[in-house]
Amino acid sequence: MSQPSPLKPQPRPGILDVAPYVGGESKAEGANRVIRLASNENPLGPSAKAIAAYEAEKGNLHRYPDGGALALRRALAEAEGLDAERIVCGAGSDELIALLVRAYAGPGDEVLYSEHGFLMYGISARTAGATAVSAPEVALTADVDGLLSRVTDKTRLLFLANPNNPTGSYISEAALRRLHAGLPSSVLLVIDAAYAEYVTAADYPRPAALVEEAGNVVMLRTFSKIYGLAALRLGWAYAPAAVVDVLNRVRGPFNVSQAAQAAGLAAIADKDHVAQSVAHNAKWRSWFSEVAAKAGVEPLPSAGNFILLRFPGGQAEAEGVLADLKARGILVRGVGAYGLANCLRVTIGTEDEMRATAEALQAVLG
Repeated sequence: MSQPSPLKPQPRPGILDVAPYVGGESKAEGANRVIRLASNENPLGPSAKAIAAYEAEKGNLHRYPDGGALALRRALAEAEGLDAERIVCGAGSDELIALLVRAYAGPGDEVLYSEHGFLMYGISARTAGATAVSAPEVALTADVDGLLSRVTDKTRLLFLANPNNPTGSYISEAALRRLHAGLPSSVLLVIDAAYAEYVTAADYPRPAALVEEAGNVVMLRTFSKIYGLAALRLGWAYAPAAVVDVLNRVRGPFNVSQAAQAAGLAAIADKDHVAQSVAHNAKWRSWFSEVAAKAGVEPLPSAGNFILLRFPGGQAEAEGVLADLKARGILVRGVGAYGLANCLRVTIGTEDEMRATAEALQAVLG
């Protein structure tokens, strides 16, 4: 009888060096009530119309979905004034980030992003065998000159979260165009606009126009935030025809479920729900910022559905507050993995949740 081989299947070099992404906490042991403010979810939930559309699909679970998400792409195109042929749907924008990196970068290549950018940019780069490169920010905001200074002949993609998570900052239309103008045409500029619907600033860029003008710009969007469909994993990209062709070659043939497509269609049509979500977010983001400041914490300006709090006592104070809030059943996000150990990120919740969190924060710091 032959002896089993001592060798084991081995992953590609570098895979085991990748630190897995860890999402926001959802449980607090011993708490009678848990307030989840760690994952930037919509506190109003999804549109009732989206829920109805999702439930209506229960009789079709044995059917494969439309692999091209044609109806959803057409609805997005009509709602946003875009070309449906330039839209690709994915299982959340996370999948599209990974597909873009896999398609355009590999060993010997570099993927660039700002210092406190979304963790999945670096993770996706490393899993593809590429080198992750970060550029310093200025006042916790992506710096155009800093990014351009890091571009080399090995740079293949530049990811820009705008607004950025977890800082909440954004760059203007003029800054975005200056960034693009400074890039070689061989570098793909990926603008991750996951929180775009929450932004009301007049100088906030609309990247779709840049996508249509250039051959090396992609815009990413998601249904996880304003539409409240995080559980269904639905996102989309708007890209040049050549990039769309590449994405359709590397994505799975049925990467978006039919239930997600149906819910997405209904969510797009419910403009009142979107407007209510924006108004609620603006009101309670402003209110909580004022309360936090009075409690002795620095709330950083945010264009998203969350606030980054900076603690004068540094990492020790931030970690202490994180633990104390959790003990009270309030879950917020520690952001040490983003290089912001002296900060905590707080998602904007319901009125009741924000009042309870403000009261707890005051008590913890008092």
